[in-house]
Amino acid sequence: MFSKFVEQKFRSARYKILKDGSYFGEIPGFKGVWANAKSLEDCRQELREVLEEWLLLKVKHSESVPGFRFRFDRRELVKK
Repeated sequence: MFSKFVEQKFRSARYKILKDGSYFGEIPGFKGVWANAKSLEDCRQELREVLEEWLLLKVKHSESVPGFRFRFDRRELVKK
């Protein structure tokens, strides 16, 4: 489920070449998820890592993520 969501959002990424020749990539709707690198492939790789880390931080802090719904089974949270 997580990787499917990452792939779906990653496909909506937008890239542009900056004046210095480096590449800038971002994912619309995800504030703070962007990357900058010297090559397009490096930018894509960095952007994927940023998206994954951003999502994991959101999960850790129980914050909402646009287009993703968390489901917790409270029975698993109880120590036996």
